Amino acid sequence: MTLDMRIVTYCEAHFAGVDALWREAFPGDPPRNRAAVAIPAKLAEQPDLLFVAVAGDAVIGTVMAGYDGHRGWLYAVAVRLSHRGTGTGRALVGHAEAALKERGCVKINLQVREGNQVAGFYAALGYEVEPRTSMGKSL
Repeated sequence: MTLDMRIVTYCEAHFAGVDALWREAFPGDPPRNRAAVAIPAKLAEQPDLLFVAVAGDAVIGTVMAGYDGHRGWLYAVAVRLSHRGTGTGRALVGHAEAALKERGCVKINLQVREGNQVAGFYAALGYEVEPRTSMGKSL
């Protein structure tokens, strides 16, 4: 873990840093996943489950969690390229897991896009590939 890294709940002062991070980490994401759309939506629902890793004043990582009373979800787990391999991602996931557990969550799901090379990262944290078909519908 980076020595000066801390995890805090998102606030508006983090917006530019999160936006830049998500553009770096998720360059092919559709417009609906961009910070300008996703953050206001998250702030309207469970805003206390959007976490930011900061080093000094710089945003170096994010994780967005959600809990519907049945399952927890992780979204937007991202770490700046310059800070990967420092334990920041592991700390963010652990922080989100603890917050979900506090709410009574007993199972967390996440999705990894085909071709994304992070499956090993999640496997090292205890996540397993489940035999499911992921389906979605844009509204």
